[in-house]
Amino acid sequence: MVDPVVVVGASLGGLSAVDALRAGGHDGDVVVLEAADELPSDRPPLSKQVLAGTMEPAAARQPLAARLEELRADVRLGFRVESFDVATRRIRGADGTELQASGVVVATGAAPRRLPGPELAGVHVVRTMDDCLALKADLDRGPDRVVVVGAGFIGAEVAATCRELGLEVTLLEGAPAPMVRVLPVEVGSFVADLHRSHGVDVRLGVGVDGLEADGDRVSGVRLADGTLVPAQVVVVGIGVVPSTDWLTDSGVPLGNGVTCDETCLAAPGVVAAGDVAEWLNPHFGERMRVEQWEHAIEQGAAAGRRLLAGDGPGEPFASVPWFWSDQYDRKLQMAGRPSATDEVHVLEGSFAEQRFAVAFRRGDRCTGVLGVNRPRHVVQARMRLVESLDWAPIEELFS
Repeated sequence: MVDPVVVVGASLGGLSAVDALRAGGHDGDVVVLEAADELPSDRPPLSKQVLAGTMEPAAARQPLAARLEELRADVRLGFRVESFDVATRRIRGADGTELQASGVVVATGAAPRRLPGPELAGVHVVRTMDDCLALKADLDRGPDRVVVVGAGFIGAEVAATCRELGLEVTLLEGAPAPMVRVLPVEVGSFVADLHRSHGVDVRLGVGVDGLEADGDRVSGVRLADGTLVPAQVVVVGIGVVPSTDWLTDSGVPLGNGVTCDETCLAAPGVVAAGDVAEWLNPHFGERMRVEQWEHAIEQGAAAGRRLLAGDGPGEPFASVPWFWSDQYDRKLQMAGRPSATDEVHVLEGSFAEQRFAVAFRRGDRCTGVLGVNRPRHVVQARMRLVESLDWAPIEELFS
């Protein structure tokens, strides 16, 4: 009997790998191990529609959740993997159960960073449906003020949702502008101004020293300069850490997640996909780990195809990352992988009117295009970027 392919993590990337295996003709057993007691939800609605109460939790399902029977996947919920040996491809669960795999897909995602100190009521992250519903319950009580720590995309979306619910919001960011670790300051300044124009108290360049409590419940955020920001609810959005603890001493190479080659292969018979995977993207010529919805689907499919290739060379996963973020009545869409030091060229509109398209340039390459309420422009630019990162075709598109 041939050992099953084991997918560790029923994430979007994990289930996309199962779909690719079946589509590619794999007819053997596929076992999906998921540590949670239910399938992970579709995450984009959690910081927006579900939190706002405009979407029922049951509607926030992963696209492939309804097709598990068709995919013939043996999904085992509440199965926490404790260890893995890459040489034997043997997986051991926390309950002592052992599985022998013919191939392994690592799709365990990432876990949110938290502030140091004791756990307090009223302090939240937004990663799972339970996280979202716990935060929603606190918001429904009508707190005097919500403090969001971290002005990345999740923090910014939560801040926007809270404001649209009529709540007072303070948004704290340690950097000089939101998102400047990954985007040029001009874009981060636009995001800050967008939130200020909707009544958010945005404070930039501030460090968080800790949380204040009234009994076992949070009462405020203490800043590094000694200032106390009162808060009945605190949302922490300071990034995530790849979930690789179970791979310690496994023989799987680890860095910023699971270290993969350009085909998503980490070791013979072991691939990785989604938030947990760092791979060499040949299109950009650099290693990257991407935390985006559509990327998880595409990389999961690529990882599944790589397992099907067996000992062959496999197909490189050359991706142009793509994401969107809804904040108030603005839709931000971006294709590419810019950095904070790239040149910013405004192609359409302006920052002042909060409706624009900008391209990011590094030498003679376009590293990405971002649009705010300019979907057609971003889609067209993305198609050009898939063909080539050369600057000239992007400039011509808007000339």
